[in-house]
Amino acid sequence: MLATFTVIADIAREVAGDAARVESLTRPGVEVHDYEPTPGDLVRTEGADLVVTNGWGIDDWLLTLVERQDAPHVVLSDAVDPIAIETGHYAGNPNAHAWVAPGEGARYVEALRVAIGDLVPAERAAIDERARALTARLESLGERLREGVARVPARQRVLVTCEGAFSYLARDAGLDEASLWPVNAGGQGTPQSIAEVAAIVEERQVPTVFCESTTHPGTQEQIARDAGVRFDGSLHVDSLSTPDGPAPTYLALVEHDIEAVLEGLGG
Repeated sequence: MLATFTVIADIAREVAGDAARVESLTRPGVEVHDYEPTPGDLVRTEGADLVVTNGWGIDDWLLTLVERQDAPHVVLSDAVDPIAIETGHYAGNPNAHAWVAPGEGARYVEALRVAIGDLVPAERAAIDERARALTARLESLGERLREGVARVPARQRVLVTCEGAFSYLARDAGLDEASLWPVNAGGQGTPQSIAEVAAIVEERQVPTVFCESTTHPGTQEQIARDAGVRFDGSLHVDSLSTPDGPAPTYLALVEHDIEAVLEGLGG
């Protein structure tokens, strides 16, 4: 079984257990949006019994490979109600980063439970049990997030990030969202967006601003210095960390991001 990037590969791995071998096309720390498939990726895709993609544009680079072979293909974002990107070139398109929020992650788990169970029907009972356990963990993390945010002063309930990749988590947690650039903008904040974020930080007295681990933090660090607030550049989104990092698994990624956000906002 083959997944496009490390995050969804790990979700699939947790659901499959010993029932199937799961590989990721990309390695930890690799930028997913602009990944260019290699000839070796074509060979791996052709040999897969099931191909798992996120969809909504983030891994469309695999579609030409998938079209060349007959393996079943599950698109995890099909299980999620999309939030539209509001600004930039991709305005109106779905924000692809649904897995960051525990509730949407649970929808990914359910889609994989069905697809892997169909692939290995003799292992369906064990697959179902692992999916239930993973969903329960995600539900617990979702409760932790909501309870923590409820302790943050209402004025300060703003999640300020570099890329607008946390729309689902912010919505589910009851946080407003502000970012320097929209999803897929390649790390380019405009003078207007930078000024708007800086104004929000000051007006809402936001205690911490964040950046994703795979993006350049310079502008956000400057905003933090100018406002006299804390900067945290440790959030993980598109990629797991190496085994010795803070997000070596999907559950660890979600937990790390939630704890970082709550610590930064005072929840």
